[in-house]
Amino acid sequence: MPQLRSGFKYHLWLPVAVGVMFVGLPYSISLAAQLMLGWPSKPGYKKYLEAVKPRRIYCITRAVLESLKCLQYGRLYLQLKSWYENDKNRMHYEKGIAFGRRGNKLDLYHPPGLAKSGDMAAPPPLVLFVYGGAWSSGERYVYCLLARHLTEELNATVVCPDYTTYPKMNVLGMVQDIADCLIWAQESGPQFNFDKDNIVLIGHSAGAHLCALTTLFLIDAREELFIEASKQQDLASMIKGVIGLSGVYNIMEHYEYEQKRGVEYVSAMHKAMNGVENFPYYSPTHWLETFDQDKLSRVPPFTLIHGTSDVMVPAEASAKFSERLTSLSVKASLYVLSEVDHMEMITDLMAAERRFYHAIYSCIKHEYRKLVDIS
Repeated sequence: MPQLRSGFKYHLWLPVAVGVMFVGLPYSISLAAQLMLGWPSKPGYKKYLEAVKPRRIYCITRAVLESLKCLQYGRLYLQLKSWYENDKNRMHYEKGIAFGRRGNKLDLYHPPGLAKSGDMAAPPPLVLFVYGGAWSSGERYVYCLLARHLTEELNATVVCPDYTTYPKMNVLGMVQDIADCLIWAQESGPQFNFDKDNIVLIGHSAGAHLCALTTLFLIDAREELFIEASKQQDLASMIKGVIGLSGVYNIMEHYEYEQKRGVEYVSAMHKAMNGVENFPYYSPTHWLETFDQDKLSRVPPFTLIHGTSDVMVPAEASAKFSERLTSLSVKASLYVLSEVDHMEMITDLMAAERRFYHAIYSCIKHEYRKLVDIS
């Protein structure tokens, strides 16, 4: 009899364990993610029915588990935080400079060997780096090591600004913030000894999208930026090129990709864009289609770099945007790097010992030299 009870308990425990692992755990992870990030936009109780569909549960659980890969960058995070908080490194950069209509702050990094007062015959170009974060997160200090390496690799002054993210602001507000940073650069070049008329924008993921969109909005002199049209033209002429790393350029196509992954409702993208109906307005590809020949002639060259292992934003996004730019006679260069994923595209620029550091920087440096005028 004891043997029978023991066998019964064993046979009962096994299906329970399997049920918890393959049903209970995925549903718990997925529902927790939807509770924090957003339910499906369905009316009434239908949003809950949609939320518990097996396919959605599987897709969201998979996305959450994929995001846990970020834990591997714990050591790198500790390194950059230590570097940023070490007062001895303040000789390399200016910290917390206020700019713009919303009082955001930026950090400015000096090129190697350049004293704060400036002792070069000609001021160096400026790189404006815009970080990603799905339009809903990010802080400038996280990119201090990247900015420092950019100054060394490109011999440029580098500015890394914060911008107001969702839910505090929609994408239009983010574009306004990037434009405000360019106004700051226009006014502050002599003070910090950089060439205000020689600027390259570099952005990663959502940051690449914002770089492209800001550039096109300035060329089009959009009233919603609340900047005088003549000043917008001046700002646009300062931009010598845009380098996009793992970027999104067609919002509708990326939304369809998110639908395939089952994460479109937990993603902040459609909310930051003010809904699906505004996707064309926030898509760089859309604005290119509306430009006449004069405006197209003022679009600066684009360099698009993407990794084949990117599951968050497929490399096809950059390939299609490159094709569209080329078809409209806008200069565009495309680099598709084998095995690089979405996070490695940015984290591997932060330390020379990382796997793809030299491969990515070689692309950036090659194109950067063609974009800027260096005396």
